[in-house]
Parts: sequence; C-alpha cells; structure tokens
Amino acid sequence: MSCSSSSGSEGEEEGFDSYRKGGYHAVRIGDPFSGGRYIAQRKLGWGQFSTVWLAYDTLSSSYVALKIQKSAQQFAQAALHEIEFLSAAADGDLQNTKCVVRLIDHFKHAGPNGQHLCMVLEFLGDSLLRLIRYNRYKGLKLDNVREICRCVLTGLDYLHRELGMIHSDLKPENILLCSTIDPGKDPVRSGLTPLLEKPEGNANGGGGSSTMNLIEKKLKRRAKRAVAKISERRVSMVGGEEASSKTEKSLDGIDMRCKVVDFGNACWADKQFAEEIQTRQYRAPEVILKSGYSFSVDMWSFGCTAFELVTGDMLFAPKEGNGYGEDEDHLALMMELLGKMPRKIAIGGARSKDYFDRHGDLKRIRRLKYWPLDRLLVDKYKLPEAEAKEFAEFLSPILEFAPEKRPTAQQCLEHPWMNVVSTQNNADNVESQMRNLHIKG
Repeated sequence: MSCSSSSGSEGEEEGFDSYRKGGYHAVRIGDPFSGGRYIAQRKLGWGQFSTVWLAYDTLSSSYVALKIQKSAQQFAQAALHEIEFLSAAADGDLQNTKCVVRLIDHFKHAGPNGQHLCMVLEFLGDSLLRLIRYNRYKGLKLDNVREICRCVLTGLDYLHRELGMIHSDLKPENILLCSTIDPGKDPVRSGLTPLLEKPEGNANGGGGSSTMNLIEKKLKRRAKRAVAKISERRVSMVGGEEASSKTEKSLDGIDMRCKVVDFGNACWADKQFAEEIQTRQYRAPEVILKSGYSFSVDMWSFGCTAFELVTGDMLFAPKEGNGYGEDEDHLALMMELLGKMPRKIAIGGARSKDYFDRHGDLKRIRRLKYWPLDRLLVDKYKLPEAEAKEFAEFLSPILEFAPEKRPTAQQCLEHPWMNVVSTQNNADNVESQMRNLHIKG
C-alpha cells in the first residue's frame, strides 16, 4: 500500500480498534503536519502498517500523498527500512525519469497514540489492479500493455542495474498509474481548491470524533451498497442487456504511464533480509524451493504481471488440494505451462525434498496437463495466432525455471515485442499524412 488514490482493500476499512497506543494516528481533514507545511485534504487509503492521505504541500503549492505509519516500534522500523530504499531511489533519479515513486520528505509526528513516522510521496493514480478491475478483467490492448511494461521495466532496470536493489514484491497492486482513471479523483484535473485550515466545527477534538466520522461514513457506504444491489437486481429482472451496454467502460484517454511503488519489502542484492519473499501468485520457483534468489525474482513477477495485463487473469493461482499443499500445486501449475522442471533445479533447493523425489518428479501430484503458453493465449484467451506467438516469445524466457537464464530488464526493453509500432499508430500517421496532402491540395 503506497501513495495511490485508491489504496487499501476493496470495500473494506481499517479496523477502528487499531486507533490506539502503537496503532494508527487519527487524522482530521485540515490537520497540519511538519510545522504546518502539509495540510490533510482527504483519505486516500490504508494498509496494515499505515494510512495514506491526500495532503497539500504549502511550500511547493502541490498535492502529495502523506503516508502515516502506525507508531509501535516494529512499524517504525518498517518505515525506516522503506525510507532507506526510497531515499536511495530518489537520490539517483534527480530528473524523476526512472519510473519509481518519488520520496519528497519524511518526518516524525507526535500524536495521542505515540510518535508516527511519516513519508511524503508524490501523488499518483490508481494501481494496475484497479485498472484490471475497471476493465472488467477482459485484458488490455497490447499497445497499452507495452506502454505499461516499458515503464515497469525502466523502473526495474534502474533498481537492479544502477542501485543493486531487489523490489521483491512486484505485482499489479504495487504499480501505480501516474494519474487517476477517473479525472474527478485527481485534485488538479478536478480543479479542487486546497483546504488550508480546519473546516467549521472540526476544531481540536482529538481522535475520537474522527473515528466516529469514519464509522458513520462506513455505515452510510454499506447502506448505499445495499441500495445499489437492490436496484441491480431489479435491472437484471427487467433485462440486463441494455444496462450492460450502457456501463461499457473505455480505456481511451487513460494515461498508461506508471511507476513502481511500495518498497516495504525491498532488499539489497548483497544484503537480503528474508528467505520467503513475494506475494504468493507472483512468487518465483527458486523462492518456493529456497535455492537462493537475486534480481531475476523481480523478472518472474514482472512476467506474471504482464500476462495478467494481457488476459485479465492471474497466471498462477495455486490452491491446497487433497493431500498436497499450495506450494506443490504452484510448482505443478508452473510445469503444466512451462514444461517439466529440469531435475538439477527441482532437487537443488533446501525445500526440494518436500515436493520432489530424487528423479525430479512431484511427490503428490503425478498427472500434469500440459498447456503451453502460446496455445493457452489462443485457445483460452482468443488472441490471434500471430499476436499470441509474438507475446509468448517475449514472455517465455522471462518465465524460465533457471533464474540465471532469465533476461534482465534492460534486455527485455530491447526485445522486438517491446518495440512493435502499433497498427493504430501507423493508421494515425497515414491519416495525418492524408490530411496534410488534402490541405496542400
């Protein structure tokens, strides 16, 4: 959870019992921070460690995302860890061109629940997960995917090659568009007037009333959702075809530029903190097998994310089964897509014996149904043969079982698939040339 306009779990709120000693800081609209430099405007989201607020920076006359960490010692340590990596990224990117979220400032804020570390980050838009949901899990146009991939790979190339940093939790939630999908949620594009002092009736009052406001809002939201569900039911009874065409959403006009965010789990390649890294669905095989990892774990996660952008589905969504666990199912799903794991890799990790026999076969999942990537893209996701083949040629090396064989972010940026000139661009150029000819004529 980072500096998004839409952070936090969908349809949920943070627990109000967490507004206590060691927990969240209760913020009220108009509250000043850092000696009055930043003024809280509205809540953007929340995570297990922090809440994030839209704030107005009176020094630079711009909107920022203010991330306020819980005050307990372990959360303060986590914030210091993230600040270390964000500071290194900002220091090496003075022109702000490397597609990594920018840390602007950090400070401590004393409140009733303790002392909170605060980070000030550039305000960004929605996450790629929100974009995928907005597009109803249908998969984006390949030109849009290429534009997103170019940004993510630029960010990864910078982290890996220039900083020696592994992100270790790359996924659609941790990549944010540079602007909001809905212009109305962007404080600049929507013409929001910054609020520079507490609204009437919002003086003093500590955290309790703030929490009450949040509870009231939560109840109102629940009521609205209930009403919406009832009206949806009525529409479907009348006949939903007309309604669905009205709600067709277009991605035209949405800026696909994006940045890598959330460095709470980042590490230096030569100074790793944890054996188990990455969110389950984006976890590389070497992490499951505990056979050591490096920059190439981020490339695996990138490959899973690219597939999700093209199809709308997660590439791997393992589940526990009868007599086998999530890890073994995950390895089986990988092999069904990519072919049998080379024996040397299968038996080479500290946890290999939990899943594989000495021949390199899974112990508990014996029958695999192979469905290669290019066929999957055509048969299940209806991509045209040529497009499926080209995308599979780009993606397959990234999803290589041997980590050292995966291409680097820099190599991916140079891949032919990343440098296709879209047919739409060609059509636009032709149209523009024709217009010019017509004007001259």
